[in-house]
Amino acid sequence: MCRWLGYIGSPIYPHELLYGPERSLIEQSRRHSAEVALPNGDGNGIGWYGNRDIPAMFRSAGPAWEDANLRELAAEVRSGLFLAHVRAGTGTPVQETNCHPFRLRNWLFVHNGFIADYDRLRRDLLFAVDPGLFGNIAGSTDSELMFHLALTFGLVDDPIGGLRRMAGFVEAVAGRAGVADPLQMTIGLSDGRRLYAVRYASGSVVNTLSVSEDVASLRLLYPKAERFAHFSDNARVVVSEPLIALPGVWREVPPGSALVIDDGLHEETFAPEQP
Repeated sequence: MCRWLGYIGSPIYPHELLYGPERSLIEQSRRHSAEVALPNGDGNGIGWYGNRDIPAMFRSAGPAWEDANLRELAAEVRSGLFLAHVRAGTGTPVQETNCHPFRLRNWLFVHNGFIADYDRLRRDLLFAVDPGLFGNIAGSTDSELMFHLALTFGLVDDPIGGLRRMAGFVEAVAGRAGVADPLQMTIGLSDGRRLYAVRYASGSVVNTLSVSEDVASLRLLYPKAERFAHFSDNARVVVSEPLIALPGVWREVPPGSALVIDDGLHEETFAPEQP
């Protein structure tokens, strides 16, 4: 499985979340949980919003734990909204264009999961992408294709709706091909103003996703913990798995749910729709 995190709040150095905690994203890339033997060594990337409407990106096909450029960048750039990802490939090549995040104009997209029997379904899925968007697909992953299908189905005007219709379309194509339980996904998405997250799977096993509790509550819970002092009250972190083991810091996102985070957090049901 891949791992990713999203942050929204007062500007911080990404290094603080990518490298600082006991179970930082970089540590997760190197040492998985006990039930998963393979590391996330098939690439890494980070996209962040700063002085422009279009987010900046860094991506590399190398393992995150060996990437000196990522370490330098994460300690130098400050951002109030970023998405970072470490990749464990599911069959497509290890190359920079297959590393997350994926970007179109002001949008960033990261994904953990897969489309089952992707080689069988890829042609029919590709043909559904809006021709005006097709040239933006630079790699060969199911993740990048899912992003462009969601864009095709209205993500720009209706982000969660676009993701619902993408999921519904993938399941419909898979159903016609006799592929059971085709979708496994947690998704991070941003337009530069909000952070969106989705946890969903077609079957009963769903990849993990957690969101941090509000910082004001965490300060009351841990009044002596300096690590919470400089975060704004509205800051949130969404993670594939928790970065620290302090009780009360994380809340599991329920399967079949979507989050919309800006100054507050809104949670809603996520279910695929036919486009």
